[in-house]
Amino acid sequence: MTTITAAMVKELREKSGAGMMDCKKALGETNGDMEAAIDWLRAKGIAKADKKSGRTAAEGLIGITSAGTKAVVIEVNSETDFVARNDAFQELVRGFAKVAVETDGTVDAINAATYPATGKSVSDSIKDAIGTIGENMTLRRAALLSVEDGVVSTYIHNAVTDGLGKLGVLVALKSTGDKEALNAIGRQVAMHIAATNPLAIRSTEVDAAVAERERNVFIEQSRASGKPDNIIEKMVEGRMRKFFEEVALLSQAFVMNPDLTVEAAIKEAEKTVGAPIEVTGMARLLLGEGVEKEESDFAAEVAAVAKG
Repeated sequence: MTTITAAMVKELREKSGAGMMDCKKALGETNGDMEAAIDWLRAKGIAKADKKSGRTAAEGLIGITSAGTKAVVIEVNSETDFVARNDAFQELVRGFAKVAVETDGTVDAINAATYPATGKSVSDSIKDAIGTIGENMTLRRAALLSVEDGVVSTYIHNAVTDGLGKLGVLVALKSTGDKEALNAIGRQVAMHIAATNPLAIRSTEVDAAVAERERNVFIEQSRASGKPDNIIEKMVEGRMRKFFEEVALLSQAFVMNPDLTVEAAIKEAEKTVGAPIEVTGMARLLLGEGVEKEESDFAAEVAAVAKG
């Protein structure tokens, strides 16, 4: 049996927002499995469903570049926000994005591509920049979208300068209609994605494992009501329908006009665009998402230095 340590309890408390004793019990019930413990707490109504699994802490910038019917979004991390405000670092991210849009959009392909400003690969250019700027840097993530006929609309939230910011979104719209009008609705949809962070474009595209995990939590919550199995089944199905509506882009209430779903808003826009519109792809990169910065104990560091 797994030993439940104080560090594990502390980590679960930070992730779930639940009390210390509840976290300890949850870990005991799940043999120390952190994700299962979060689900256990949720099923008991102790942890909030939307509690994130980790804190966003990495610094750097998100960069976006468009080229014809394609666009790319990249994340380049640095150790501090001070470096992210540095003109040289911003120029690197901007330049890397321009290189990235001419690749297949994978991190490996971008790292291997030549950065014109140095004549070296992006990977080697990052190594050189580390030596110059004095901080560790990395090209962490990238996504590229393209359409044969249509637009890939972009949006940068919390922009620090043109094409650079803390959150970047791409949305690919396929249509033979007016491209300017198409890009206008595309930008609105991209802003919506920035705000709501949908898991998929359509409910049928939500990851099966994610859906199953939600269903299991709903089943446990419903069983606590003491109702018969046939009633519980209906309760769970109703909650799953609601879940899919909330996490799938097209069924979400449109942030620009909550009286319409995103799908209905796009349908309305077809009148202006002059042709049918199909959402074929989306990408959303939030700076530092899923990365937790190491917290240092300054007093301990000073004491260590003093000792030797």
